[in-house]
Amino acid sequence: MRANLQGAFAWSLALMVVSAASGCGKGKTGPGGTGAGGSPGAGELPIGAVPVASAPLPPIVPPSAPPLAVGGAQNAPLSFAPIAKHADPSVVTINTVVEETEPDLFGRARRRVNKGLGTGFVVDKDGVILTNNHVIDEAKAILVKLSDNREFSGTIVGRDPRTDVAVVRIDPKGAILVPLAFGDSDVLEVGDWVVAIGNPFGLSHTVSAGIISAKGRSREEVELDQSGYYNFLQTDASINPGNSGGPLLDLRGQVVGINTAIRAGGAQGIGFAIPINMVKQLMPMLLRDGHITRSAMGVRVRDVRELSSEDKAVLKRPDEKGAVIAMVEPGGPADKVGLAPYDVILAFDGSPVDRGSQLQWLASMAGVGKTVTLRISRDGKVFDLKVTLGQLKDVPTAAGGHAPRSGRPRSDNP
Repeated sequence: MRANLQGAFAWSLALMVVSAASGCGKGKTGPGGTGAGGSPGAGELPIGAVPVASAPLPPIVPPSAPPLAVGGAQNAPLSFAPIAKHADPSVVTINTVVEETEPDLFGRARRRVNKGLGTGFVVDKDGVILTNNHVIDEAKAILVKLSDNREFSGTIVGRDPRTDVAVVRIDPKGAILVPLAFGDSDVLEVGDWVVAIGNPFGLSHTVSAGIISAKGRSREEVELDQSGYYNFLQTDASINPGNSGGPLLDLRGQVVGINTAIRAGGAQGIGFAIPINMVKQLMPMLLRDGHITRSAMGVRVRDVRELSSEDKAVLKRPDEKGAVIAMVEPGGPADKVGLAPYDVILAFDGSPVDRGSQLQWLASMAGVGKTVTLRISRDGKVFDLKVTLGQLKDVPTAAGGHAPRSGRPRSDNP
């Protein structure tokens, strides 16, 4: 059955989380293999592993159904006008100029100038603006228009293609800018009301409302660049080309997401936003360094829940939570402490790991050189193991992963 699991890994590499760049080698071939680094065999724990005592599972008690609560901050207001009026002065239109080269009929290079359109919003009174990376990507010039039609030249402070987040700055020249406050995207629930503001199809400062339709949408579900880090909020608030980079607001008028993508194929009422809590982690580094330096464990993983029932039985896990290691980079941080394929990572430095995308994000943002504690399951035995993170090798994002601006968008990016 382990051979079956290895076969599943072979065809599923496109679905694996890449915590180390393309330098990953074959690593070990299974719990009983020896491979580079001499990892322990089946049932053996790595040196330094701390066994975790197993405890009997508590009995399952069906919860009693409480009465449905009516009222509260997340109920629909009589009007969304106060939210729109509060946020609209902070929403900006971003126009870009992009030069592209393409061959003419005779194969000669010909330069073409294109204009792009997107949205952004003020997060600091000194002129700091958040938007999407694909809005300003390759822009030769950026023009930021405020809600009162005043225009300012913008410069890129920092950007991160892997999350599609960018920071732009303008010199307000005495203009009073009103920043939007950040909310908490983690406390959002499916069914909560949200409001989107942007410039769809150039129709400036358009307001739409809807609900959070789902949380935790991955790169596979949204069909974007596979090298990116995505944990999208899904909403049925109307999002169209031109909305990219605009705020998604809760009923307190706080930003809970950045509107980023729409489902390919012309689907209606299916839009995606970057959770603002992800952006909170990125912004300090973008403002300081202009880019994101990511840490890594040196593994590729796959969700336990994606395995066949036969392969799950091999792992000896009582549930489908966790990320199973598919490949270990020879000489990488994970290899040095004896981690091997078929090990299941259950927690990262105290944070439970339900899916591989969670592990990828946690490992990438923990910090290069930081020593973290992993909770591992190997052949049903659970233990803790410390690993010191290395630096993620910079791999270029896939071509076409995000559409350039919204004047001529692909259907997966507004």
